[in-house]
Amino acid sequence: MTTEVHALAAFYRSRGGDTAARLVGARLAALWPSLPGQSVLGLGWAAPYLGQWREARRCVALVPGHLPGAHRLRPTEAGGGALVAEEEYLPFPDDSFDRVLLVHGLEAAENARRLLREVWRVLRDDGRLMLVVPNRVGMWAHLDRTPFGHGQPYSRGQIELLLSRHLFRAERREAALFVPPYGLRFLGSAAPVLERCGRALCPRLAGVIIVEAQKDLFAAVPAGAVAMRRRVVAAASG
Repeated sequence: MTTEVHALAAFYRSRGGDTAARLVGARLAALWPSLPGQSVLGLGWAAPYLGQWREARRCVALVPGHLPGAHRLRPTEAGGGALVAEEEYLPFPDDSFDRVLLVHGLEAAENARRLLREVWRVLRDDGRLMLVVPNRVGMWAHLDRTPFGHGQPYSRGQIELLLSRHLFRAERREAALFVPPYGLRFLGSAAPVLERCGRALCPRLAGVIIVEAQKDLFAAVPAGAVAMRRRVVAAASG
């Protein structure tokens, strides 16, 4: 089941959604503290997180057109100048972006394989992908009152295997949302403290898994590609 885009917008406008965004955003900033002069693409519902890279040369948010209500979005709901397009055919040339942030995207994708192939295509040769996905064993994946409780959750092993099959090499791992998905709007300044306690006491129970992966130019033949067999043709001597 995919989350309706207006539910995503409403969640991040709420106090609880703002708290969740700050906790996830802190871990994203730990991996990508500064992106001066770089081009960044946000896929899924990444607008709440793109603002922390204001020094980037370009930030583009793209909302998948298959999400219910996507084509009815007003610009302010989509996070400024967000685009609406089909995730299987990203409207950008090859090698367009230095970084891609995928949040609320992979777990809801109708074709995860095609989505990752498109991300690989639009990334530059040294480009990096940051994935944020619900953790299969975390509480957040089992409560549908938040966007992280919708779609297909993953374990770390599953997400890294999926990446490797689609020409990405997982390099750094993070996790966030160790706080329970209850009463978020009341946590306030206590949320970061509780988050650190959860990280120390139950590291496997994070609400989301975060993986940074690099475009792998030296991997085998891309998934879905047809390998060409070499044929030896004997030429008749004159």
